[in-house]
Amino acid sequence: MDTTLLLFIGTAFTFGMFVNFTGLPPMIGFLLAGFVLNFCGYESNQQLTTLAELGVTLLLFTIGLKLHLRTLFKAEVWGGASLHIIASLIFYVLLLFIFKTVGITFISDLDFPSLLLISFALSFSSTVFAVKILNEKSETNSLYGRIAIGILIMQDIFAVLFLTFSVSELPSIWALCLLALPLIRPLLFKLLDSAGHGELLVLYGFFLALVIGAGLFESVGVKADLGALIAGMLLANHKSAKQMANALFNLKELFLICFFLNIGLGGLPNVDHLMIALILSVLLFVKVALYFVTLTNFRLRSRTSLFTSFTLASYSEFGLIVASIATHKGWITQDWLTITAITVSLSFIIASLLNKYSDAVYTRFTLPLKRFQSTRLHREDRPVRVGDAEILVMGMGRIGTSAYDALQTIYGNKVLGIDYDFQTTLEHQKAGRRIITGDALDSDFWNKLQITDNVQLILLAMPDHNGNKFAAEQLNKIDGHHFQIAAIAHRASDEKELNNLGVAPVYNMYTEAGSGFARNVCSELCPQLTIND
Repeated sequence: MDTTLLLFIGTAFTFGMFVNFTGLPPMIGFLLAGFVLNFCGYESNQQLTTLAELGVTLLLFTIGLKLHLRTLFKAEVWGGASLHIIASLIFYVLLLFIFKTVGITFISDLDFPSLLLISFALSFSSTVFAVKILNEKSETNSLYGRIAIGILIMQDIFAVLFLTFSVSELPSIWALCLLALPLIRPLLFKLLDSAGHGELLVLYGFFLALVIGAGLFESVGVKADLGALIAGMLLANHKSAKQMANALFNLKELFLICFFLNIGLGGLPNVDHLMIALILSVLLFVKVALYFVTLTNFRLRSRTSLFTSFTLASYSEFGLIVASIATHKGWITQDWLTITAITVSLSFIIASLLNKYSDAVYTRFTLPLKRFQSTRLHREDRPVRVGDAEILVMGMGRIGTSAYDALQTIYGNKVLGIDYDFQTTLEHQKAGRRIITGDALDSDFWNKLQITDNVQLILLAMPDHNGNKFAAEQLNKIDGHHFQIAAIAHRASDEKELNNLGVAPVYNMYTEAGSGFARNVCSELCPQLTIND
């Protein structure tokens, strides 16, 4: 076996585990591992680069599986992305021009087009890092998570336009055929229905991401990453889209380790490189402030704006691509490629710390931050009120809906359902059920939820145990609550965890289903069966 590969794996694991013990994301350890390996004389190779690109492709594909196109048409997404890039571009150009005038090393040698190019690259945020952070915090479906991903997609679109013109090649005329991709959605849906739940589902995910997405788009001169994203979006409304994303999760995470190693292996800086990178890293806080001010102007709460800004508080790997193209064309020196790699790496460390302590930062600075908040809030960012409801059913899937209907026949309109999916909410409302939209896995939802003294019982009927557990933990944080909490569970260990959180009763789905099945069978066959005394 290749000893270099074993060394890379061992070093990545060692540094990743060490950083994990400190409470920071392991990705920082993978970056450090890359720098250490580079210091020891190792360089990136084609195999590692290929695996890194595969990780990014799968990441964008899984984003697409969770993304609905309507998100991009929201003002806070396209407007926020556009205004922020303009504001960032002006800020970085002015500041770099001042640094050039002062005579700071490397910056003093740049002409105005080069200043503009570097400023453009610095205005972007890292898609890979942001989605990794959201996944680790289980906040992908939160309002701020959706806004952050939407802004990143808009930035990807701007990046595609830049890359198209920077290489002086327009996409092929055949790129127009990509507009017909939605027509094959029914076929893709049928294939997904037939893929099952095993290895064929994973292989189908790879086929869509790499062939239908990245490969097809790249063959007609369009950015491959955008193709992977759109391929995922084609399946976003399918009931098995989440299952496919979960099936690809571990492979995606493994390949992304190569991405972070690759950045670290990009090159070691000298003192001058490091100083410029540190200056640009400090300027990242201004970029975060620009995000915050921009988003609050779209009537988002200060908390939502801050958390979105922290999620986007990084420099993008796109900056590396820009620096590489510019270096190849002779617009900037090789030094700027090294500076950009170090700056991106440092921004990941800063952003990791900001996101780790985001709740503490918001709690500490709540009053000054709220001064930027609009008095009339965004429709999706207003407090969640349960009205006069006395019973809440969280999770309106099959089990939750059955529980809701049974309770409604007894208690009438005192029952209120809560589900994370807006379309599901609309369908239930059309069926006459009283239901609101809210994601119990979203800390933002709990921050906005206003539970009154009327509430006597809360049923946790989400199919995912982690969702029920997280909800129970959040409910226990409500001071002086007097409501009871009941939940469903899949395993005995799940029951025990929920009981330890004060949830009682907890009903095992399989035990209860078996008992109910037996009761129904006995009632049907009772006349034909002999009952033992």
